[in-house]
Amino acid sequence: MIDSLGFVIFLIVIALVFDFINGFHDAANSISTIVSTRVLSPRYAVMWAAFFNFAAIFIVGTPVAKTIGVGIIHPEIINNYIIFSALGGAIIWNLITWYFGLPSSSSHALIGGLIGAGILKAGIGTLVWWGLIKTALFIFLSPAIGMFLGFCMMVLVLNLSRNTNVARSTNLFRKLQLFSAAVYSLGHGMNDAQKTMGIIAIILYSKGLIGPVFHIPFWVVFSCYTVIALGTMSGGWRIVKTMGTKITKLQPIGGFCAETAAAISIIGASLGGIPVSTTHTIAGAIMGVGATKRLTAVRWGVAGTIVWAWVLTIPISAIISAVVYSLSVMLIR
Repeated sequence: MIDSLGFVIFLIVIALVFDFINGFHDAANSISTIVSTRVLSPRYAVMWAAFFNFAAIFIVGTPVAKTIGVGIIHPEIINNYIIFSALGGAIIWNLITWYFGLPSSSSHALIGGLIGAGILKAGIGTLVWWGLIKTALFIFLSPAIGMFLGFCMMVLVLNLSRNTNVARSTNLFRKLQLFSAAVYSLGHGMNDAQKTMGIIAIILYSKGLIGPVFHIPFWVVFSCYTVIALGTMSGGWRIVKTMGTKITKLQPIGGFCAETAAAISIIGASLGGIPVSTTHTIAGAIMGVGATKRLTAVRWGVAGTIVWAWVLTIPISAIISAVVYSLSVMLIR
């Protein structure tokens, strides 16, 4: 059963479920600022974000998908058990963090899942270190870059707006937030949808279904962008509250700066084929914006809890994946 075509189809469906949950889980990243500043209602905000999640299909190729497919563990050791376990570990951790309202990284949960199952099957030598080092560096760099850009953009915009009255400034940035949220959602779609593309492509490649050269078929690209957009439309309201109100209090000007700073970071990483966490990046940008008021404007206790969720994501999802792998080898034949 484990090697049958039916099980391959089952794995692709599970991968698309992960893609849906990714959109559902990370919807808060796309819409938290625009909802918390009351530029759009939650219903229209998720529709706006979902549309631009899908629109990313026309913007970028598949460099992140290729990193996930061949840049975390050696593709020759991948089998159906590993894919099933990696997806299982990532989905379980996503649901746990969603339940507790923690904005953790779906990307790193998937990477942790691949690591846990891969090591259990073939040992630590199966890891592709250049891909892991690049990914690990951006666990710290993506929120730091987001924070730095958020701080700088907020300072710049405040200086440019210093001769404008509050009402006029607020009205302007409410409109500009529609643009910044759209660009951020493009970045979210182009980075996060590609992670599922990489998984599906490696499933097909390992079975010889896409030929001898690893590539991403267009139907996989279309499916993943569609499903992540549908997931975003379903929303993740627990995390919206944490991202939009608990870290710092945002006004439209701050929401615009945070979204724009995060979008620049994510789109840059996507073009470079780096699977970053959109969660980390927008959280860092929000902290940077909040810090321009005063350091105490950022609720660092909440931020610390979020950081712990970031740090624990890869090891815990790896452990869950390893457990799923052990059970699946014993129970699925």
